[in-house]
Amino acid sequence: MKKYQKNQYVELCPSDLCGNGNAVARDDEGFVFFVVDGVPGDKVRAKIIKVTKSYAVAIIDSFAEKSPMRRDDGCKYSPKCGGCVFQSITYDDECAYKRRMIDDNLERIAGLDIRVSEFYPFASTEGYRNKAVYPTAESLDGRMITGFYHRNSHRICEHEECLIGNEKFTKVRDFVVDFCNSNGISAYNEEQHTGLLRHIYIRSAADGTFVLSLIVNGDKFFSTETELKFVGSLLSEFPECVSVLLNINKEKGNSVTGKKWRKLFGDGYLYDTLLGKEFRIAPASFYQVNRNQAQLLYSKAGELADIREGDTVLDLYCGTGTIGICLAKEGCKLYGVEIEPDAVTDARYNAKTNNIDGEFICLDAGEALNSERIKELSPDVIILDPPRKGCGSEAVERISSFGAKRIVYISCDCATLARDLKQFTELGYTTEKVIGVDMFPRTGHVETVALLCR
Repeated sequence: MKKYQKNQYVELCPSDLCGNGNAVARDDEGFVFFVVDGVPGDKVRAKIIKVTKSYAVAIIDSFAEKSPMRRDDGCKYSPKCGGCVFQSITYDDECAYKRRMIDDNLERIAGLDIRVSEFYPFASTEGYRNKAVYPTAESLDGRMITGFYHRNSHRICEHEECLIGNEKFTKVRDFVVDFCNSNGISAYNEEQHTGLLRHIYIRSAADGTFVLSLIVNGDKFFSTETELKFVGSLLSEFPECVSVLLNINKEKGNSVTGKKWRKLFGDGYLYDTLLGKEFRIAPASFYQVNRNQAQLLYSKAGELADIREGDTVLDLYCGTGTIGICLAKEGCKLYGVEIEPDAVTDARYNAKTNNIDGEFICLDAGEALNSERIKELSPDVIILDPPRKGCGSEAVERISSFGAKRIVYISCDCATLARDLKQFTELGYTTEKVIGVDMFPRTGHVETVALLCR
């Protein structure tokens, strides 16, 4: 087998993609190269930046030929910023790859013959995110700067705009930074654990209102007088801001938020609607970043769940209750399980607001499945929307023991979904249908919905 070295130049023709946006190429002996920002169909001269026994990583030096899949009108910050990974290819090709990725994991990991029966792209690849978290840093000349992190680092990539983000967010972010620079408020230094403002966190609703949270390495936003001055100036510029919060995070490390929140203005909540239902969302609670596509996702999940009057529904990993409440029908009983206390409080409020007969329990899903309160249930339908790591073996076994007629599994990682589907199959469930929903255009993520029946 050929021997390769760092800084060596090679001629490559990528033939496939990875979920991180890199292209995959192979030499004539099958050795694998991951080509950063490469596109299948490119013919490139590339420089090797890393070599292992089983693969190498290379960056493009020059093009002999560009792929028909390649687009050069994407985000100008994409090669540096770590947010989007598919700005270099057409959206049709991105969706084709994501659908193929789901199918591949169903076959390779789950060992299933079933394939994605429906795949739903989003109507637009721009402006869909209703959430942004901007880290801060100090520039060489002492100014506060912000942006997003460079790929695989904690160095900030400054940018004037984010194509997938809410256009308003950049204006709000710039307002905060200008205020800090004008009032002597310092940016946080992660290495030295100094400076005050760590992150600027913004969430918006469909009606244009938004909540702003300032994450600080201290107890105040400089001083009480400064807080009052900031809120007054912000509301004068952005009257659609409904709440301003301070999050206290004095811990070392890179966790974004701390446990303590303090209101500077408003009641601290974002209010939004999904499928005609009204929801209150605390800043620490999970909420889908693409509201419009979330409505489609929940509609498809509802079709698969086929909840009927009199059904008992168990919604695990329920967050603020959005999925269960959107899917619940009159006369059914909804039980939700969620580990985040603020989200459980929101879920109870949201169920009452929408006249849903719901009971919500604040426990880790694994603990809840072993609790006497949950064990005594006989759910007809179980809804699963776990974090990226999936449910895991123990939870799958316990979920299966309920004997529910239908399980609707919503996943943001089709690899861990496929792993769990394999175990559900071994425990007597059949995967009847799989749907793909692209919630996150230009990123490497995709939502998958699976219906399991027994």
